[in-house]
Amino acid sequence: MLTKIKESETRSYGVLVNSFYELEPDYADHYRKVLRRNAWHIGPLLLSNKGGQDDKSQRGKESAIDEHECLEWLHSKEPNSVVYICFGSMATFTAKQLHEIAKGLEISGQKFIWVVREGKNQEENENWLPEGFEEKTKDKGLIIKGWAPQLLILQNKAIGGFVTHCGWNSTLEGICSGLPMVTWPVFAEQFFNEKLVTEVLRIGVSVGSKQWKRMASEGIEREAIAMAIRRIMEGEEGVEMRSRAQEYKEKAKMAVEEGGSSYNDLSALFEELSAYRLRVTT
Repeated sequence: MLTKIKESETRSYGVLVNSFYELEPDYADHYRKVLRRNAWHIGPLLLSNKGGQDDKSQRGKESAIDEHECLEWLHSKEPNSVVYICFGSMATFTAKQLHEIAKGLEISGQKFIWVVREGKNQEENENWLPEGFEEKTKDKGLIIKGWAPQLLILQNKAIGGFVTHCGWNSTLEGICSGLPMVTWPVFAEQFFNEKLVTEVLRIGVSVGSKQWKRMASEGIEREAIAMAIRRIMEGEEGVEMRSRAQEYKEKAKMAVEEGGSSYNDLSALFEELSAYRLRVTT
C-alpha cells in the first residue's frame, strides 16, 4: 500500500500540504525546485475553522469530560502553569510505562492535564496508577480517561507546555497554540516530526523515545520524563522555546489570512486548475 501511495504521488498533478511555508521553507523549496513537483501549502487547516467553542470541543469523538468542567479547572490556574499530556488515538503504552509517566509527573512538580486511553481489560485500567497518586495530585492534576477536547485545552492560557506523540495534527495544534513541546514519537512519521520540532524549529525537547512501536510501547523512565517537562516549563531555556513557539503561532495566523502564504497558495491552486481545465476543454 505504501508503495502504491508513493507511486501515485509521482504521477499526480501535485499535492496539497497541511502546513505553511514559513514553518518549513527549506522543505517546501526542495520539493518544488529540486524535485520539481507541484505543491501548495494551504495550512494550518485547523485555523480555517472559524467556529466557536462547541465546534472545537466536538472535534473527533465525544469528549470523556464535560468541556465546561475542564475549562473551569483550567481557569483556576495561573497562565503557562499547566502541562498537557496526550498521545493521540492510536498509540498505546504498557501499564508499566503509564506508571512511569505518573511518577515522572509527580517528580516534575508541575500542574498537569493527562489524557489516558482506557486499556482493553479491567486489570489494565486499574493497576497502572501508583498508590495514592490521585490523592497526592488532586489539586495539581486532572486525568481524563478517554477522548479530550484537545483544541480547547491547548488554546487555554493556563497551558504552558505540551507532551505529544508528534502526530502531524497534534504537532500543528501545538504550534498554532504557541506551546513548547516535549516530543515522544511512537511510530510512523512521528520521529521526523520530532526532528522538525526539536532541531529545526527549536521549540521542543525530546524525552528520548527511540523505539518504533505503536502497541504496548515502553522504556522511558520517570527521571527522563520529569527532566523534559521541567525543561519546557521552567528556566531560561523554557522561556526561549516559548518565545519561538509564539512567533510560529503568529506566522501560522498570518499565513491563512488574506495575503498570507497559504491564502495565496490556495488562490494560485484555483487559478492553475481553472487554466488547466480551459486548456483541456479547448
